[in-house]
Parts: sequence; structure tokens; C-alpha cells
Amino acid sequence: MEFAGFIGIIFIVIVLSSIKVVNQYERGIVLTLGRYTGMRHPGLRLVVPILQRMIRVDVRSTPIDVSKQEVITRDNVTIHVDAVVYLRAVKPDRAVLEITNYIYGTSQFAQAALRDVIGNADLDDVLTKRDEMSKLIKEIVDTQTDQWGIDVEAVKIQNIELAQEMKRAMAKQAEAERERRAVIITAEGEKAAAGVVAEAASMLMKVPGGINVRTLQTLEKISEQPSQKTLFVLPTDLTDTIAKVVHQK
Repeated sequence: MEFAGFIGIIFIVIVLSSIKVVNQYERGIVLTLGRYTGMRHPGLRLVVPILQRMIRVDVRSTPIDVSKQEVITRDNVTIHVDAVVYLRAVKPDRAVLEITNYIYGTSQFAQAALRDVIGNADLDDVLTKRDEMSKLIKEIVDTQTDQWGIDVEAVKIQNIELAQEMKRAMAKQAEAERERRAVIITAEGEKAAAGVVAEAASMLMKVPGGINVRTLQTLEKISEQPSQKTLFVLPTDLTDTIAKVVHQK
């Protein structure tokens, strides 16, 4: 009886150890005597103890950080760049059988692609075309990890750090650009104002006595403020008459 009870206990332990629960976000890769024999889907599954082993693979989208990389851009500027990669195991069996650690392998590929893409671009493109750079890195990494059954869903460049000297140089460049734009705007304003003044003067010349009226208006404005200067203004008609008389003599 004792022996039978012992056997019964062993049987119960074996049965319980053969019962495996695969979560909804997992897939179970079963190896029988070291050989791949199938994949278990979510639910209650049976695995033969000793003879079989089940490896769980998370099939959810997994973010991994790409550590900060020192990169020299095409125009010889040293920057530090990091990124984040979102991946998913779409073929869990290959993720187990083709590589020892698909997360680490994807991270290494992403680091290499990040250095290559940033190193072949100018600093201005890196700063202004971040989304395009991220998309290019994603395509490179996705091509490499496809053999492992890994789908790279997205790559996002996060931080771009510049040396202090470069930051100061860029600040000076931006200030110079703002000053240049201010000068251009001022010049365009003066040009437009000169055109309006010329048009107004042309219209006044066509009206008899128009210039005299404008002169009197100007004198009226000047007289509102105390001044030590005295102005003598002669009508243009009178000056023209005097000039004709002098010429006839």
C-alpha cells in the first residue's frame, strides 16, 4: 500500500508538472528531446515532463532603448544620438530557433544602423529631418531582423546632443540670420514707402499749387514746436516768374 501510494504521488506530480498555461500574449515553443515539434497557443497545454520543454515567447510590442551613440556627421560635427525601437515577434518559433536573444540582437543592429544613417547625413538634415532618418533606420533594421521572425514596428530618434562650442556657433548663426531678415524687412518697408511718396509727389505736381499747399501744411506742423530757426518760403509760382525775368535780361 505504501508503494502504491508513493507511485500515486509521483503520478500526480508528473501530471501537474505537465500542465502548462500559455497566456494570451504568449506563444509556447515546444522542444521534444531537443527538436522543435510545435508551437502552443494560449490556454491550458500539456507538455511531457523530461522529454519536452516549452519556451515562452512574448508576442506583444516591446520597446527597447538604443543607447547613446557618438557619431560624426558627414560635415564633421560630433554629436550624441539615442533612439527607441518598437519590435514584435511575429514568428515566435524563429525568434527562438534562429537567435539566442532577439532583443539584444535587434538592439545591436539598431545601433549600427543609427551610426551609419547619421554618419552619412549633414547636421542640418539630422536636426530638421528626424522623422525621415528614423524611417530609414527602421527599414534597415527591419530587413536584418526579418530572418529572426521579428517585425520592427517603429524607430524613434529621441535626443540629439551637440557640443557646447557647436551650440554657441549655432546660436550666433541664428542671431545673424534674424538680423539679416530684419534688415531685409526694413529695406523693403523703405522701398515701399519711397514708392508711395514718389506717387504722391507726382500727383501733387499735376495739381496747380499742390506743392505750395503741402509746404504750408509742413510749416504748420513745424510751428507747433518751439524752434530757433526761421524759414522763409516763397511760392514756386513766384520763384518761377523771377527766374523767367532774370533769364530774359
